Amino acid sequence: MRIRRRFEPFQGFKITPKFWRWLGIGVGTVLAGYLTAYLIIFPAPILPGHQAVPRVLGLTLAEAQAEIQKAKLQVTDGGAEPHPTAPAGIVIWQDPPPGVVAPEGTKVTLVSSAGPPKIPVPDVSRLDATLAQSLIAAAGLVVSQVESVQADSLAGLAMLTRPTAGTALVPGAGVTIVVSRGAPTIPIPDLLGMASADARTRLENEGLQLGTVTRRRTADASPGTVVGQRPAAGTLAAPGTVVDIVVARSPQ
Repeated sequence: MRIRRRFEPFQGFKITPKFWRWLGIGVGTVLAGYLTAYLIIFPAPILPGHQAVPRVLGLTLAEAQAEIQKAKLQVTDGGAEPHPTAPAGIVIWQDPPPGVVAPEGTKVTLVSSAGPPKIPVPDVSRLDATLAQSLIAAAGLVVSQVESVQADSLAGLAMLTRPTAGTALVPGAGVTIVVSRGAPTIPIPDLLGMASADARTRLENEGLQLGTVTRRRTADASPGTVVGQRPAAGTLAAPGTVVDIVVARSPQ
């Protein structure tokens, strides 16, 4: 026996303008979601023979060229520009930008980093040596050596730098400062025949310094006495000048 069920028709259901409006909103939402996924989240070329430009920022030039050629696009060298953080040879700019859909064979311009911008050596001449070193360090360079010379200026003043002021160097490069020892006004005393300890005392009393002590065998002088010096006796020197001596050793 078959049992027939009778369904009552929908009571009171009417298609109104409000229904069509909500239906349109729903369809539009689904379509917008599909297009967002298709074009933004999972982009793909719409037209045949078109490719999405790959992102090559941060790659080396060789790596970037390989990626672009793999996408059937061409590479144009846009040169190099200084960059504060990117090492030399790293791609820092591309045109068209990543993700743009372009025809096969489109030229992609790449600009690579030339490394950090170079720093000019500051002019520290006639400045106190301590201040000169601080200025060079503040500029991003390193004081690698401090040399002293006799000059007709106050002792302790910077005279020049090597490389010279204005020379462009990479950050952290070494700079030598040449500092004045002052004008040569002190005559070097005659130290020949003195004991090495007495020679040191004499130099310090004159405002000079004992430098290198070299020992040499000789039969012409008593062991422990000075048989040579540099600079020679009578030479005018600035305060603090270093005097090297040669001391006799026993001939055996």
